[in-house]
Amino acid sequence: MTGIPVNTDVRLRHGRVSLALSFLVQGVAFALLVTRIPAIQDRYGISDGLLPVFLAAVPILAGVGSVLTEKIVARVRPRVVLRWAQPVVLLALLGVAAGDQVWQLAVALGAFGLSVGALDASMNMLGVRLQRAYGRSIMLGFHATYSLGGIAGASLAWAGAHWDLPLLVSYLPVVVVLLPAALVGSRWYTEADVDTDRETGPGGTDRETGPGGAEATLTGGSVAFKALLPLCLVMTFAYIGDSTVSNWSAKYLQDVLGSSDEVATVPYNAYMVTTLLGRAAGDLGVRRFGPVAVVRFGALLAAAGFAVVALAPGAWVGILGFTMLGFGLCVLVPQCFAAAGRMFPGASDAAVARLNIFNYVGFLIGSPLVGALGDVWSYRGAMLVPMLMILATLVYAPSFADGAARYGGRHDRSRAADVG
Repeated sequence: MTGIPVNTDVRLRHGRVSLALSFLVQGVAFALLVTRIPAIQDRYGISDGLLPVFLAAVPILAGVGSVLTEKIVARVRPRVVLRWAQPVVLLALLGVAAGDQVWQLAVALGAFGLSVGALDASMNMLGVRLQRAYGRSIMLGFHATYSLGGIAGASLAWAGAHWDLPLLVSYLPVVVVLLPAALVGSRWYTEADVDTDRETGPGGTDRETGPGGAEATLTGGSVAFKALLPLCLVMTFAYIGDSTVSNWSAKYLQDVLGSSDEVATVPYNAYMVTTLLGRAAGDLGVRRFGPVAVVRFGALLAAAGFAVVALAPGAWVGILGFTMLGFGLCVLVPQCFAAAGRMFPGASDAAVARLNIFNYVGFLIGSPLVGALGDVWSYRGAMLVPMLMILATLVYAPSFADGAARYGGRHDRSRAADVG
């Protein structure tokens, strides 16, 4: 302890737990939607030709939601946006299950997409602020709870499909449990920095005053896109890799490596578990070796995973490659957000909101890109394209340097309290 008030420590611990809960709830909700797409298609009678339009609309609207969040947090604190975006996501998920006409599905998915964009942006804004308050890497832990939520949501979706439950019966109990939990947990969201005092600037803008009396506008300031661009590219590459696994791993194992239907479901499950494990341990790696080394190691491991998948002689070697991908890719996205917060400490909210857009850009590009290359070339060859993109991350790794923030590298800031 370094003379920081005990009540500040408690507030940060509560804020960290409540934000982790938010990441967990979001992981469950998103997994429940994307893993039941065939059931949604059957319920509304959507043709195979029209389905991609609905699927593309969600990330596009999520990008719009992220842009709008940047504007909103100039006047309203991110924790307020998060407090109300999460219930909308859960209610929109319920709306997807409750409707029976295509226009109702369109409205529900529209609400889901916009609110997911606001939710993703505001969650990571708070995560970046909390990491700054702790003075050490904690972002990977938040994303680990998202992965845990994704595994839980996918498991619940499997149970619903296995027992042939209607969507509403499958979704309603989850929303009934998670909605009040999210609302109660939102009471402890915090944006405080332990080494600064918060005050209100002109026009109600949040400001922080450091020990030397210098002010920095948290929600204002400028974000130089040229400086942010390397992180945007890495974010895009990471989600192209992620969407390749989620959309093509089963088909690749079955059609290219000749596996059975059951074995074809293993790679994505292995990928999700290794993503969780990698993120759970990742913060320790960042603190010990620094973010640049962790990003480089993750990129090399992910690229090696794609190479193993492309050259695999059989299904189990292919599964090994997808497992390597989970361990490698899992560190990139959380470190992108953390690096953006360090790069623009006076405008971290705006930087996170803009960076978050490229989450959805990668999601939109990845699946069609691999599918098109697989059709005109080969699926083995198609796996080499995301591999090369991930390798390009090595060029941009210096952008993740912690600089004066001193997160990791065998040390934490000496004035930071260990608060959990």
